[in-house]
Amino acid sequence: MGNNKLNEPTRLSLCLRLFHRYRDLAPQLVPLDYSDKPAVTLPYELISSMPELKDNPFRQRIAEVFSEHGDGNMTLDDFLDMFSVLSEMAPRDLKAYYAFKIYDFNNDDYICKSDLAKTVNKLTRNELTPEEVSLVCEKVIYEADVDNDGKLSLADFQHMIVRAPDFLSTFHIRI
Repeated sequence: MGNNKLNEPTRLSLCLRLFHRYRDLAPQLVPLDYSDKPAVTLPYELISSMPELKDNPFRQRIAEVFSEHGDGNMTLDDFLDMFSVLSEMAPRDLKAYYAFKIYDFNNDDYICKSDLAKTVNKLTRNELTPEEVSLVCEKVIYEADVDNDGKLSLADFQHMIVRAPDFLSTFHIRI
């Protein structure tokens, strides 16, 4: 786990807790002994059923971004990476990078208006009219598109996140 602020025993304790959380999702699939590095992958359906994700409107996208093959199915390493990035202790730049990837639905390395529309619809649970969604998307692009190319690059997104002090406190999962 990429968390340098924790001492080694605390880090090990967190990894063990996460291993047991992973194993609890499918004890019949996940062995207790990982010394032989078993090729175990849990299906998205199990990952998305976790209390930390089940009510998150981005749960599928989160699982896709953190899964090795982009399908939402997770190895133990994928699972550990996800919880490491989404921990309260993860650095802002790392969180911003993964938030960007989560909101980049079409995986083109930009957040365009269609990506923003999907994000707004997920955040509002589809309660806005198409006109309202379009207005929000245009306003976000206007405010955050530093290079005026009509879409947000990672740099644009990071610049926007700097102006959002609550970002770190909202982009996390407690374990």
